[in-house]
This record gives sequence, C-alpha cells and structure tokens, in this order.
Amino acid sequence: MAMSSILLMRKGLSVNGFRSLWTCRVLFNDQIKNDTQKSNQKYKNNESEEEYEKNIKSKILDASLKYVHDLGWSHKAISAGAESIGYPGIIHGLFPNRGADLVQYFYLTCNKKLNNILKEQTLANQENPKETKTLLLEARNAVETRLRMVIPYKKTWPQALALMSLPPNVPMSLANLLTLVDDICYYAGDRSVDINWYTRRIVLAGIYKTTELYMIQDNSEDHQKTWHFLDRRIKDATQIQMILTTTSDMALPDQALNRATEAATAAFVTARNILGLNWNR
Repeated sequence: MAMSSILLMRKGLSVNGFRSLWTCRVLFNDQIKNDTQKSNQKYKNNESEEEYEKNIKSKILDASLKYVHDLGWSHKAISAGAESIGYPGIIHGLFPNRGADLVQYFYLTCNKKLNNILKEQTLANQENPKETKTLLLEARNAVETRLRMVIPYKKTWPQALALMSLPPNVPMSLANLLTLVDDICYYAGDRSVDINWYTRRIVLAGIYKTTELYMIQDNSEDHQKTWHFLDRRIKDATQIQMILTTTSDMALPDQALNRATEAATAAFVTARNILGLNWNR
C-alpha cells in the first residue's frame, strides 16, 4: 500500500512537471500568435521563427535586469521581467539555465555596448587625429568603461560571478572574457601577429578580473580606489610585457613563436565560436 502511494506521488510529480513545461510552451506560442496578429513586422523583415523566438527571449531578459537588484540573478527575476512586458511568469521555463541565462545576456549586452563605443572612438580618432595614446592607456580606459557597466548591479554581482563559475558555465564565462579583452586590444591598436598578440590579451584578462573583484569590495566615492588599483596593474603590465617580449624573442625560435601564436589565436577563435560571434571585424 505504501509502495503504491509512493509510485502515485512520483507519477503525479512527473505529470505536474510535464504539464508545467507544456503550459509554458503553449502560453509562449499563444503570445507569439497574438504578437503576430498585432504586427506583420516578422514577415516584413524575413525573420525566421527561431530568430523571432530569440528576440522575444532577449526582450524578456532585458526587462528582467531591473528586477535583479531585489530578486538577484534568478528565475524569479526572469518571471517578473516577463510579466512586466505582458508575458506569463511561467515563461521562465524557457530559460533552462535560469539565472545563468540572465547573467550571460548581461555579459553579451555589455560586451556589445563596449565594442560599439570602441569602434566609434576609433573612427573618430581616424577622422580627427589628436594626441596619440599608448595601447595600454587605451586598454586601461576601455577596462574602466566596461567595469562601470557592472556598478549598477554591484550589490548582486558576487552571485552572478558564482553562477558563471559553476562547471557547466565556465566555457561560456571564459569565452566572454577572451572576447572582451580581444576587442579591447584590437581597438586599442594592437595589430601584432607575433607572441605579443597572446601575452597582451592574457595579461589584460588578468587585470580585468582582479580589478573586477577589487571593485566589488570598494566603497570609495565613484570607486576611485578601484581606478587607482587599475592604474597600478597597468603599470605592472608594462613591466611584465617588456620581460615577456624580451624573453620570448631571445629564447624561442621563429617556429616555436609561430606555434604559440597559432595556439593563442585558436583559443580566441574558439571563444567567439562558443558565443556565436563573427571573428571578422
């Protein structure tokens, strides 16, 4: 008798879980149909159903960010965001990684925003050349710009870092970082094709992460201590770069340098493939 009750309970849980998932999908499809009836923009833009669904998810995640302050990087924030723009809260079931999906969206959005800023600055400098800044100074300013995007979410950012450090999320987290530092170096003027291409990006990745961790604990006005910390790390990087460059040129033959450069390039290409980004700028 007891065994039969347990089996019935398990069956009921399974059925309820299936019903929730099915309801989530049905509600989402109904919402898409309603949106399609209101507007034929989807077809005018030759937008596929997959792309349309992706855009809906992006809208939900974007709306969810304002709830992160109170609900953290969680499915609750996603539910609140969905409801705020007219979708049922149960639709959070379309985001299997829950809070990690929200963190990933934020990462990609900020990286894209920084990429556009750096691109505009590069074009402006080409049209109106001013005082030439060093690569490291350009990189330093880009790091500060990117970190300032995190400040509004600093209260819950440790949770975001914890989520992205979980084993299933590590590849995506690493891809985000590698793509970020590659964009910064590229628009700062790094067009090197030797081992310097690799060392600059690895050193900058370390600077970004250590400064990010420092910033989380910084309560100074406008995070001035963080920016001073960043300045010190950039000065250290200048010395490290000189040592690495000198050592590599003296100790490694051309063949070894080429192999190291190819391996480094492959790592960054892989990172962009993981994120579904176009390598060509």
